[in-house]
Amino acid sequence: MAEEYSFPKGDLMAGKTGLVMGVANHNSIAYGIASQLAAQGAKLAFAYLPDMEKRVRPLGEAIGVTDFIPCEVTDDASMDAAFADLEQRFGGLDFLVHSIAFANKDELKGSFVENTTREGFLTAMNISAFSFVDAANRAAKMMKPGGSMVTMTYLGSERVIPNYNTMGVAKAALEAATRYIARDLGPKGIRVNAISAGAMRTLSLAGISGGRGLLSQGRMFSALKEDTSMEGVAGCALWLLSDLGRSTTGEVIHVDAGFHMIGLPDEFANLAG
Repeated sequence: MAEEYSFPKGDLMAGKTGLVMGVANHNSIAYGIASQLAAQGAKLAFAYLPDMEKRVRPLGEAIGVTDFIPCEVTDDASMDAAFADLEQRFGGLDFLVHSIAFANKDELKGSFVENTTREGFLTAMNISAFSFVDAANRAAKMMKPGGSMVTMTYLGSERVIPNYNTMGVAKAALEAATRYIARDLGPKGIRVNAISAGAMRTLSLAGISGGRGLLSQGRMFSALKEDTSMEGVAGCALWLLSDLGRSTTGEVIHVDAGFHMIGLPDEFANLAG
């Protein structure tokens, strides 16, 4: 990880404990965020799918993680056990990182209205949106005032992105859930935000038909004319999860090199003119 990304070291998260959900490989946004938090002194636990321990454990150990908890977010008994284990290990919790999403691959291409099934729609909503509601509810019971939660979303929640389909609708629900959770947990002094990252080389992107094209288009049409960087996304998470993010809650922060703000790229304007 250190060879690919440059995460500043410090003590912004010293003495803070947190749960990271959604690490799949070294390209995962969750892993980039975890690496930045660890570099700033945070003590982390990784929640992982039971069949992914061999993949996740070495990644965590490489950044100093010693606590690994199996967790299946669609199973209440598994969630009960995971958070009971977490409370026993940490006693309390300062932050939560939720980076979990899934939709059937067959529904991430072509026509949204024709390809979306009832089962697929409910699966995407359950894993991509409700899992954050459930995790936030459980994590909040372990947090004191000053706690913070972050989830990951994408521009397809706000605008139509080719082939994003069901995932875009699920992400829109996730963003609305973020605001409602922020409202409910605000009186407890807990902040809740979402980061809308630009297209990056992750397993999630690989599952979308034409996903590679989103990378080149994102770079071409962005304000900065560059790819979204892991350092930028992890830096935003560090701000939101640390005391630097005080007074910020219920927000969707775009970290996409300015792609989201462009209405008509110059390339198209020049062609039209």
